[in-house]
Amino acid sequence: MRDPYLDELKSEFNKYTNDLKKLKKKLLKTDSSQEQEKMIRQIDNIAKQMENNQKQSAKVTKSRIKERRLKK
Repeated sequence: MRDPYLDELKSEFNKYTNDLKKLKKKLLKTDSSQEQEKMIRQIDNIAKQMENNQKQSAKVTKSRIKERRLKK
């Protein structure tokens, strides 16, 4: 199903994934506990954003499917 909004959500999710990978690498390299704590908070925040993104994507997909059924 091609949908501009769903494509945008997918793009955002991919960005979050890339950000997580970068933070993970930084986290493993740093020795400062304060820096690690800061990065863990950032990772948690990104994870919450990803979760919300997935929920929104599921809602939109269900809505689009419902719209298609009603058109037929």
